[in-house]
Amino acid sequence: MDNIAGRKPALIVVTHVTVAFIVLLWLIPTVGLFVSSFRDRDAISASGWWLAPFSTEQTFRGRGNVEDVTQDGDLFVLTGNAFNDPEIESAFPNREGTIAGFGNSGRSPGEYPPGAVADLGDGESLIMERNGDYIFTVTEDPGDRGPRFYINAVTPPSFTLDNYRTVLTAGGMGQAFINTLTVTVPTTIIPILMAAFAAYALAWMDFRGRAWLIAAVIGLLVVPLQLALVPMLQLHYNLGIGQSFLGIWLAHSAFGQPLAVYLLRNYMIGLPRDIIESARVDGGTDFQIFMKIILPLSFPALAAFAIFQFLWTWNDLLIAKVFLPSSEEAKVMTVKIADDLLGSRGGDWGILAAAAFVSISIPLLVFFTLQRYLVRGLLAGSVK
Repeated sequence: MDNIAGRKPALIVVTHVTVAFIVLLWLIPTVGLFVSSFRDRDAISASGWWLAPFSTEQTFRGRGNVEDVTQDGDLFVLTGNAFNDPEIESAFPNREGTIAGFGNSGRSPGEYPPGAVADLGDGESLIMERNGDYIFTVTEDPGDRGPRFYINAVTPPSFTLDNYRTVLTAGGMGQAFINTLTVTVPTTIIPILMAAFAAYALAWMDFRGRAWLIAAVIGLLVVPLQLALVPMLQLHYNLGIGQSFLGIWLAHSAFGQPLAVYLLRNYMIGLPRDIIESARVDGGTDFQIFMKIILPLSFPALAAFAIFQFLWTWNDLLIAKVFLPSSEEAKVMTVKIADDLLGSRGGDWGILAAAAFVSISIPLLVFFTLQRYLVRGLLAGSVK
């Protein structure tokens, strides 16, 4: 009965549901990061990204309005609206909000409910209504600086492009973008060229020790690159390269070789043997066979590795910190974001989220351009 036309086997339905669930799990963090990139730091601290479309309760501080001061005996009375305060008004563009609590201390900003009389001692008091209107009574002339007050207010949902403006207008970000391209493009092309020749030799050329070389390449895939950072940097200094773009090109190329050789060799060995043998019968040399037959047929595997290598080198922070100078002229985008944007602002997650999406724009373009070759390249050599 499972094979009746128009009915799907239960296993296919389960597979589709499982895949959809996995995709959803992967998308949730990305959606959260995207939503957070349009929120300010206070909103991110006050509520989760899933509450962004709803009103949230946040804490603000302001000063009493010294423009409307009247004297009542020995007391001075300040009146105004909390939502008109310069320190608060940016969160309430329409000057409309709801006070959930107020106080005169940052340790307990919502100590008193709206409409209550807050006895501040020494004859001073504060009354604040739900709409933000307040009466502040103090014993001394406030002069040009009103006394502090704190509020817990329900803020409407708001989204801003300020995080993106901060990232895009940061000093030196344009140079960092160019530096990232300067690092990424050569370190994607060089390993492909080197690994393609090596993969062809390991796939189609017979020589002593070939099996040991293949085993060594596979073994290098599991060696942590962190073990080689310091020795390689010392080697670069001994050779006179030091911390430079040439040094990081060589480092990325070396670290990317095992995967590139393994991936391309598995693909090339699966190409039809008859084509290779026919070319040799016709007098073709190994170089001619490689250039005119192997390379064109291996484009899916080359594109698959190019995607991985480009994403890895574009998003790299560790190797860039080790093999590039710390000067402003040599910083790539990941270093610029980590050192300058986040380093000076601590936990400003809105800027971090915006910087992440700005940084991944080019890798996403590369991925969607070449993604149709990705699966074909990854499955290279898996079946005969």
